[in-house]
Amino acid sequence: MLSILLILIAALFFPGIINKVKAKIGGRKMPSVFQPLFDVIRLFKKGAIYSPVTSLIFRLAPIIYFASVLMAILFIPLGGQKGLLSFDGDFVFFVYILAIGKFMLIISAMDTGSGFEGMGANREALYSLLAEPAFFILLGSLALFNDIASFSDLYSLMHSSTDLTYITGVAAIYVLMYMAMVENSRLPVDDPKTHLELTMVHEVMILDNSGFDLALMHIASGLKFAIYGTLISNFIIYTAWPLYIQIFLFFIIQSCFAVVIGILESFRARNKMEKNPQWILMLSAIAVVIFLTTLIITHKIILN
Repeated sequence: MLSILLILIAALFFPGIINKVKAKIGGRKMPSVFQPLFDVIRLFKKGAIYSPVTSLIFRLAPIIYFASVLMAILFIPLGGQKGLLSFDGDFVFFVYILAIGKFMLIISAMDTGSGFEGMGANREALYSLLAEPAFFILLGSLALFNDIASFSDLYSLMHSSTDLTYITGVAAIYVLMYMAMVENSRLPVDDPKTHLELTMVHEVMILDNSGFDLALMHIASGLKFAIYGTLISNFIIYTAWPLYIQIFLFFIIQSCFAVVIGILESFRARNKMEKNPQWILMLSAIAVVIFLTTLIITHKIILN
C-alpha cells in the first residue's frame, strides 16, 4: 500500500522537474514544478469534444488507459514493502495490463479515421512491440537469479557483493531508464513538443482528445514515469534498511531520474525515424547480455 502512495506523490512532481531542468539548461524562465498538475486541473474543468466519426471505443479508451496504469501500480514493490497484489508470475500480468491500455489508445487513434493518427498508432505499436522483449528478458533474468516468479521478491537477492551483480544492476537501470523514454514517447524516440504530424508518434495519436480525456492521458504519463523510477529504485534500496531511509531514498532517486531525463532531452537530438527500431532493439540486446550474465552468476553456464 505504501508503494502506491509514494508513486502517486512522485507522479505529481516528476513531469515538472523534467520541464524545470530543460528550462534551466535552455536559459528560459523556469516554470513551477507543479505546472503540469495545474495544466491537468485546467483540462479537467473543460468539456471533452467528440467527432461524430468516432465510436464508443474513442470515449472509453482514455479511461481504460488510465485504469490500466493504476492497476499496474498495485503490483509494484518498494524496497521491503510488497505491492498490494502479489502472486507467482505477476510481473507478466503487470506487463500485459499496461499493454491493454496501450492497445486501447492505439485503436482509439485509428477510430478517428485520420490518416495522421493512424500513422502515429502504427509507429506506437511497432515501438511497443520492439521494446516488450527487453522488459521480459530483464525481468526473466531477475526471476532466474532469485528462482522467484513474484514481482515483490525479484529484487531480494540482487544486492549480493559480486562485481557481476553490480554490473548487471547498472545495465538493468540503463535499460529501464530508456524503456521509460520509449513507453512515454520521449526523446530520442519521440519529441512531445513537436507539431509536425509526419514525425509525431504519441502526440499525433491524441490530437482529437480534449478536456477530461486528455487530462487522464497526461496523468497516466506521469504515473508511468514514476512506475519506472520505482523499478529503478529497487535496484538501489536495500530491503534491510529502515523504512524512513527507504522512503527518503525513493524520492531522491525519483528526483535524480527526472533530472537525468531533463538533461538527456536537452542535449540529445531526436533519432531519425528509420533509426528508432534499431535503437530500441539495442535495449533488447543489452537485456540479453544481462540474461547471459545472470546465467554465469547462477552457475547455469560455467566458463572454463
